[in-house]
Amino acid sequence: MKKKSVMLVLILTLSSILAACGSYKFEPEMNIEVQDFSVTNQNNEKVSLNDLKGKPWLAMFIFTNCNTICPPMTYNMTEVQKALKDKGLEDYQIVAFSVDPEVDKPEVLTNYLKTYSVPDASKWQLLTGYEQKYIEQFARKSFNSLVKNDPNSDQVVHMSSYYLVDADGMVVKDYDGTTDVPVETIVADMKALTK
Repeated sequence: MKKKSVMLVLILTLSSILAACGSYKFEPEMNIEVQDFSVTNQNNEKVSLNDLKGKPWLAMFIFTNCNTICPPMTYNMTEVQKALKDKGLEDYQIVAFSVDPEVDKPEVLTNYLKTYSVPDASKWQLLTGYEQKYIEQFARKSFNSLVKNDPNSDQVVHMSSYYLVDADGMVVKDYDGTTDVPVETIVADMKALTK
């Protein structure tokens, strides 16, 4: 009798583990509408919010002259993209808004991206072509994110988060983009949103 009870517990445990593996449920943690925009990417092409709708995208705020968090954020995003590629995910974009648009002209952004081992550069939109004041307001309204010019240096203060935007242009989640990047969770969330 004891042997049957142990066996039953093992079967129930195994079946619950197997059930959990195939049933990841995406839970949105945010619900912020991205404001409409029409800006320029690293290829000097116009990109609007409408161009990004229809598939999920990962957003971040960076600048090429950054000497603190931007290099690890960009590197970590290439690691996220490798993981997405390994899982066969194709329907997504990576969008990086420059917080230093005066310096970050399209050719500067192109050169910046070339310094990283990007698995598929066609998925990246590095955006510029707006005023500093615009990106500060846009970041706050669309991502609840801080962007602030530092008047005492050539640096710009900004958040180190990645933001998950769904196919309808709603920010639904954010993640640490520097030290504890939850790559597996990001991949699972992207996979859930591309179904």
